[in-house]
Amino acid sequence: MYEDLTPKQINFLKYLKKKIDGKGYAPSLRKAAADLDISHAAVAQFIRSLESKGYLRRDGHYSRTIYLLSRTSQMAATLRWREVPIIGKVTAGLPMYAQHDWNGTIIVDGNIYKGHNLFALRLKGDSMKDIGMLSDDLVICEPRQYAQNGEIVVALINNEEATVKRFFLCKDHIELCPENKAYTLMRYGFGEVLIQGKVIGVQRGPDQLS
Repeated sequence: MYEDLTPKQINFLKYLKKKIDGKGYAPSLRKAAADLDISHAAVAQFIRSLESKGYLRRDGHYSRTIYLLSRTSQMAATLRWREVPIIGKVTAGLPMYAQHDWNGTIIVDGNIYKGHNLFALRLKGDSMKDIGMLSDDLVICEPRQYAQNGEIVVALINNEEATVKRFFLCKDHIELCPENKAYTLMRYGFGEVLIQGKVIGVQRGPDQLS
């Protein structure tokens, strides 16, 4: 049994099965990483390896759900994790990009990050640092082309530059506000800003990558 797995892969798979058998559901991504004393990146690597050997299955081309399989390849349990693509460049239209446009993927907790076609972007700069969004963090986003006042959005400026800012719709313009007192808010005409997504969470730093 498990002749095709390494000792660490066996340990990871047995951990998943034990948690599912005991509680009826898989642990959160954060708990699995903590219980096994490994990084999120290591969890992602185990998932890829176990999928290639038929122990897991990921369904869907975009923002995939991860399943634990029995050895007959029948679905045994749905994990609470999902795989979200990291988008390298935002262009006009909802960011439903081909896989060759991805800059990798990130594994997130599916109970926290719900919705369809989620995507992630890597932050550059410190314009949002006052609310804990730091340079090189990954923001998890829900694709949409509208926003409510006060929401943090991914906005495309003049079909060229993508930015993450807090959104406000005013009478005769749009304001995109940073969360850093060293920066000033920017005002744009209605035709200059395209909303591409709402930020629903943030993952810290490069060790979250798969």
